[in-house]
Amino acid sequence: MKRTILTLLLIASLQALAQEKPKYYNASLFGIRSDGVTMNTRSIQYAIDWIAEQGGGTLRFWVGRYLTGSIHLKSNVTIELVEGAVLVGSTNPFDYDRLEATNDHALILAEGVENIRLIGYYNSGGVIDGQGRELGNNCTDLVHKGLLNDRLSNDRVGESFRPRLLIFRECKNVEVDNVTFRNAANWVTMYDQCENVKVNNVRIQSTAFWNNDGIDIVDCNGFLLTNSYINSSDDAICLKSHSAKKLCQNIEVRNCTARSSASGIKFGTMGAGGFKNVKIINNTVYDTYRSAITIQSVDGGICEDIVVDSLHATNVGNAIYLNIGARRDKQSFMQNITIRNMVCEVAANKPDAGYEYEGPIEDLPRNISPCGIIGLKDSKIKNVTLENIDITFPGGGDPNYAHRGLDELDKVPEMPKAYPEFSQHMELPAWGFYVRHVDGLVMKGIKLTALEKDYRTAVVIDDVKNHEISTLQVYEPNGDKKDAIFVRN
Repeated sequence: MKRTILTLLLIASLQALAQEKPKYYNASLFGIRSDGVTMNTRSIQYAIDWIAEQGGGTLRFWVGRYLTGSIHLKSNVTIELVEGAVLVGSTNPFDYDRLEATNDHALILAEGVENIRLIGYYNSGGVIDGQGRELGNNCTDLVHKGLLNDRLSNDRVGESFRPRLLIFRECKNVEVDNVTFRNAANWVTMYDQCENVKVNNVRIQSTAFWNNDGIDIVDCNGFLLTNSYINSSDDAICLKSHSAKKLCQNIEVRNCTARSSASGIKFGTMGAGGFKNVKIINNTVYDTYRSAITIQSVDGGICEDIVVDSLHATNVGNAIYLNIGARRDKQSFMQNITIRNMVCEVAANKPDAGYEYEGPIEDLPRNISPCGIIGLKDSKIKNVTLENIDITFPGGGDPNYAHRGLDELDKVPEMPKAYPEFSQHMELPAWGFYVRHVDGLVMKGIKLTALEKDYRTAVVIDDVKNHEISTLQVYEPNGDKKDAIFVRN
């Protein structure tokens, strides 16, 4: 009787131990090699699938280089990269899978799953390296061989053929922390229609190829990006809305540093559904070719309840650009935009000179552009508040180089269908702020400094209703005899 009881207790104990499977699984357990030459795609995917079947857990990569094609994360699975571990993307374009919903492809994919994590362990964590220059060039080579069909603009294969590093689509409860992404052939990381996403302490170093957006937040609901560094050859931090039925909403970007050969922090260009309830708090932008902050609504969507607070920008092509367009023959909307506590230095020369894949040389003629807040006649930007803003411009606008005077405001084109950039209107009659087609404008505590005398007026306001301007300080060498502001309509 006692032996029977002991036997039953032993069996129960073994069953309990069997059910208590370890939470962490080393990659080597699944035959995954760290030699940098073995293709690990199938073994990594088997490990992810197996861990998911056990109810979830962590796949841990120790020091080494792990070569792989596309891998798909599953619900309740964490990938952990110990410092010194590098996931290396294949340079063969045919090693990458595409999402069912969008046909986009990437090295790390997740679609319709939840509770997924990609984290680094110990100090700076691990690295995900896309070998983007080699991968992009191999895509172009396949076009030359006739295996892919693309128009090859400037001998550069289109975006649809170049994989991204990471795409999470329609995922819930996502965490990415303490990981370095580098050398993508396309956008680096893309979060599309995800909910409850936390991205913290990521480092993006990607100037290896064209279209290297750093972080693209697309139609997400609940996204927190904090304490991260992005150096990219295209837009560094970019909010987008691809679906007219979705919104990119409840977003916060805090304590990040960005550098770009396009824009630093950007809403758009695609804004089909739009943007709502977004906070951009305590961020830094430097050596950036286009705008430090650009907010656009040009594809029929909304853009409302946006707060930009404590943005510090140095050596940038432009400080602030707000724009409404109508690229898709649909009326766009923008309202309730607040920008405050901003310090910015606009560059006299090309701010990204010397970086790989610089921004293009602008068509001439063009003097240095002012900040732009530009709506449309039938779709005005509503309720803009600018408070405690200090911007230094190079000045030096030369009427003999290119001229547009205050009597020529009607010649400034509307350009509703143009690709929206701060320089799209070419020559503007202001060196500090050009504001047009706005209903509700508050400018309080604004300091504008021109380092050299400029022929233009500091602030031009045209077709603006309900405006309130107080404590505007303008400093310009030998500019005492000019009015600081010109108001029409």
